[in-house]
Amino acid sequence: MRFDLTDLQLFVHILDSGTMTAAAQRSHITLASASERVRGMEAQLGCALLMRQARGVQPTAAGHTLGQHARQVLAQMQSLRGAMGEFGAGLAGQIRLRGNTSAVREHLPLAVSGFLLQHPQIALELQECASGELLAALRQGLCDIGIAAWDGVDAQKLEGLNCQPWRPDPLVAVLPLGHALAGATRLSLADLLDSNWVGLPRESALAQLLQTQARQLNSRLLRMQVQLPHFEGLCQLVGQNVGLTVLPLAAVQRHATSTGVVAVPLADAWARRQLLICTPQATATAPKSSVAVQLLVAHLLKTATAA
Repeated sequence: MRFDLTDLQLFVHILDSGTMTAAAQRSHITLASASERVRGMEAQLGCALLMRQARGVQPTAAGHTLGQHARQVLAQMQSLRGAMGEFGAGLAGQIRLRGNTSAVREHLPLAVSGFLLQHPQIALELQECASGELLAALRQGLCDIGIAAWDGVDAQKLEGLNCQPWRPDPLVAVLPLGHALAGATRLSLADLLDSNWVGLPRESALAQLLQTQARQLNSRLLRMQVQLPHFEGLCQLVGQNVGLTVLPLAAVQRHATSTGVVAVPLADAWARRQLLICTPQATATAPKSSVAVQLLVAHLLKTATAA
């Protein structure tokens, strides 16, 4: 099966426009050429990709599947062009770094700033995602370094990866100073389920973790009254008695005095976590990490005591 990028782009245009004529115009080819390309694709696959109708075309099941994969391939090619363009602009390397909510929003900005100043020709792509997702992305070769939170329980989650401890990252309950539980030495999520909550946007890794743990305890979601993307804003809302939240200890320590909140340790095992620096293990099919990646890992390890 040999489809070129013009074939794939044409097919996506057909699905988007619904007609061969419009798709040919968008692809800057003649209608006859467009029809010939589609017939060639169908011949190679041995099945129909389009159902011809009086007012246009509709994809068959095979055509729908081809369209999904075509969009993915075209998106990857666009990403490749962007990455290669950066090298043409003078960059010496690119690092794809993923981290959980705490790593991306609290620890990494300062931790990588010195590295980027020392290596101005290295580009860094930083993306937030849940720890489980970034570990899978490392195994699939979708990123170069992952900063994942680990509670020390399931070592199998780390199999096939090189993982080194970086910084402690415990999660704490954030309560207003006058709250009835503010003087507790330790709390669990179960103690807080009936409260109103404030939290990060639902797509954030930490928000997903908390809702998952809440469902496991009582089969329902936390009563989330407000969602904000910033740790400081959440602490301010807690200080004004709008609701409770759970955040990384480092973030609460930075904002506690100015916002009137207190941090109470969580007893839940998933909250007593450590940030790990993870990279793929070199294998026969997966090469050793690039020099740029090795330099960043070494830099991050040097900053471990700065937390």
